[in-house]
Amino acid sequence: MQDAITALINSSDVQGRYLDTAGVERLRAYFQSGDLRSRAAINISANANSLVTQAVAKSLMYTDITAPGGNMYTCRRYAACIRDMDYFLRYATYAMLAGDPSILDERILNGLRETYNSLGVPIGATVRAVQSMKEVTSDLVGADAGREMGVYFDYICSGLS
Repeated sequence: MQDAITALINSSDVQGRYLDTAGVERLRAYFQSGDLRSRAAINISANANSLVTQAVAKSLMYTDITAPGGNMYTCRRYAACIRDMDYFLRYATYAMLAGDPSILDERILNGLRETYNSLGVPIGATVRAVQSMKEVTSDLVGADAGREMGVYFDYICSGLS
């Protein structure tokens, strides 16, 4: 797992060169957005349970997925969905703080699509729930931080699709 700083420095180091102007500008932008990212992370952490509940209610409740025979019908399956949504929120928050979506590959996306397919978890419904998570999170943290978090939720959706 790398943050934006480490990734940039490692890239330059591998090439045996100093940071160029573009690299320094990326670092400057990362540092300037630090307060926004940290405030968003605090709000998300304090409201994680509510965010997950709202996202699931908004996207999955009262659909065929929660009806008898649906993938979220039993309490065990519902709990697994809530657990996974919480993982997605937590790791998207980590990635946002680090400014690096590769955390999502390492921690949740590598092999997840195949696992979900083998278990019969509907990918479309999962993507819909993550998109709802993006919306409810943006409502909580505000437009600027919401756009920043949206990058990582979109990355998850893309990785699952």
